[in-house]
Amino acid sequence: MSTVDPQAPLVLDIRELGRRPGAQRKLRLSVDAPVGLGTDVLGVPEGTTIELQLRLEAVVEGVLASGTAWVQLAGECVRCLEAIEQTLDVEFQELYAYPDSDVEDDEASRLEGDLLDLEPVIRDAVVLALPFQPVCQDDCPGLCTECGVRLADDPDHRHDPGIDPRWAALAALAGEDLAGHEPTDDERAGSTRRPDVKE
Repeated sequence: MSTVDPQAPLVLDIRELGRRPGAQRKLRLSVDAPVGLGTDVLGVPEGTTIELQLRLEAVVEGVLASGTAWVQLAGECVRCLEAIEQTLDVEFQELYAYPDSDVEDDEASRLEGDLLDLEPVIRDAVVLALPFQPVCQDDCPGLCTECGVRLADDPDHRHDPGIDPRWAALAALAGEDLAGHEPTDDERAGSTRRPDVKE
């Protein structure tokens, strides 16, 4: 039973090519992108157009498919979460063995009758060409770790360190608070007075 859907956008019927070694067909196609073409952070949106320039050549073992695919990418920068939109072109080549071919490689692509499925080959080519950690620009500074503002939009962004109120009580014990000024006599007395002693 065939596992290839003849109506799928990346499935081609190669009957017109024939089996005579050396026979060729050149095609230019525009097809809809399948679901899940890419990674979690960058990929080809489902339904967007894939432009294909393709050459099919009959060889002794099967059909050699080679060509270039142009796709639209969408995702987000891993540093600042800014949206990324760009184009990508990938080249591919794959031998599709005839069902009755003597090719012994179990992982080799095979024709199913007269149907050739390009989706796995294009999927592999696109995913391998994607950056592991996509960024909106090579020197993207990311987000402020304190407030989350995008640093590329505000290169002079800073925060006044000030005094963390959680450490204010310890400042008096140390003899100098975090702002750098000497504590008052009342602050010193308050830091050393035992809570159970009344004056």
